[in-house]
Amino acid sequence: MTGPDTTTPQTTMPASSPTLAPARPDPALDDGDHDRMAHIVLEGYTPKDGEFVSAGPGVVEGMVNSTPVRALCGKVWVPGRDPKRYALCPTCKEIAEGMGWKVPAR
Repeated sequence: MTGPDTTTPQTTMPASSPTLAPARPDPALDDGDHDRMAHIVLEGYTPKDGEFVSAGPGVVEGMVNSTPVRALCGKVWVPGRDPKRYALCPTCKEIAEGMGWKVPAR
């Protein structure tokens, strides 16, 4: 009489194993010092005949909650440094002035 073969380990794999994928990819983040520039972040706007519309997280929210913010030039980062220490991003400045905004001299 022969018993089970104990020299070869037997493993059973499930018919299908679940694959976990992130719901959305994390944006590429850096430390906010890219090119040592200060950037302009649009927190929202108020249309002439409506209420405030948020454009995303603001700088203060980003600093407090470690939430990424997006600058007018497209840069995405988690703010954490004093922007007054850096020159203003020329792309952000150009976009803001093109929209008729007054950009303070630094």
